[in-house]
Amino acid sequence: MHLNRREFIAVSSAAVAATTVGAQSKKKYKACIIGDSKMGGYGHCMEHAFGLRDDVATVALADPDESGRVKYAKIVGVERSYADYREMLEKERPDLVSVGPRCTIKHEEYLLACTEVGAHGFIEKPLCDDLAVGDKMVAAVEARNLKWAIAFIFRSMPEVQHAWKMIHEEGLIGTVLEARGRGKEDHRAGGEDLIVLGAHVLDLMCFFMGGKPLWCTADVTVNGRTAQPADVRRANESLGPIVGDRIHVMYGFKGGTVGYFDSMKNPNGNGGRFGIDIYGSRGVVAIRILPGDLRISVQWFEGSLWAPGRKSKGWKPLPDAPVVQVKDKHRERNQIITDDLIAAIEEDRRPKISIQDGLRSWEMTQAVFESCVQGGARVALPLVNRSHPLKSWK
Repeated sequence: MHLNRREFIAVSSAAVAATTVGAQSKKKYKACIIGDSKMGGYGHCMEHAFGLRDDVATVALADPDESGRVKYAKIVGVERSYADYREMLEKERPDLVSVGPRCTIKHEEYLLACTEVGAHGFIEKPLCDDLAVGDKMVAAVEARNLKWAIAFIFRSMPEVQHAWKMIHEEGLIGTVLEARGRGKEDHRAGGEDLIVLGAHVLDLMCFFMGGKPLWCTADVTVNGRTAQPADVRRANESLGPIVGDRIHVMYGFKGGTVGYFDSMKNPNGNGGRFGIDIYGSRGVVAIRILPGDLRISVQWFEGSLWAPGRKSKGWKPLPDAPVVQVKDKHRERNQIITDDLIAAIEEDRRPKISIQDGLRSWEMTQAVFESCVQGGARVALPLVNRSHPLKSWK
């Protein structure tokens, strides 16, 4: 079921309201956790994915690492723990599964095993490390009408939802003209930053720019020179092949608007620029993803110059911005997404932040590498080549 942005706003707001009043469904769900302490862990608090819902009983956890299994089973308070996640799925037959490992190397097998037992679920990003694999994952979920969400937590935040409303419904910054995003630009700057942190930024870019881009062109360099096949390497984590320590990307969206993503190795690092700016004919909205859990800054600059002038009042909070208080950062981190996931199951619709969105973000990433292989050429989306271009670059 396709839902437009207005419907997403409405449901996200409802999810926030449900969180506030503690609304729960009438059905009791059984949940399991898949983690791997030596291969991607539990992502960002994925072990607590359903921890604030009284209608969900998290009964088991799987982790092949014994010490990690003991540790997280105690943290979560599960009744049973397993070394083999397949054994857990077969014996427990859960309604819900949280797939925690950040590394994408086993995401396909995790998700396909979950679909075999008819489980809905929630998976850490990135979704996959190969577009063809992602296609297979989404097809398996859709074939059984299962609902799977992905951990794009920044889009779900009330502050970001409010920013969308102010931009697209209230016309705060006039006509949207472009978006500019940056990764963290830490030791992973370039290709790995694009995959790990860029996944969030690209998801936000699509959210604010009205959907999936139509084309992509990228300039990728290594030590100041154009990237070559010999520069392809494995990421620090198991996320597939990467290339580049500097990436400059341009995406074209419907209506002629454009979005940019940059990640560049530099001696000063990011300096807090991780996030996205939305530029309009009458101002700018800046969204920054701050260090620490559940911290985000949204500011507004009024003025068509996009720069201080004689009449400028500088940066300021958005009008009527929500006040968000966090009491339990571990359990609240993913709550809006998982609340909506359960609502999606009961309403038989796609989650608002779904694995289909995860596939879209990955396709934007793979388009960067495809453009790189083609010498910076503009490549059309959706991509015809569904296999990873860096795997066969010669």
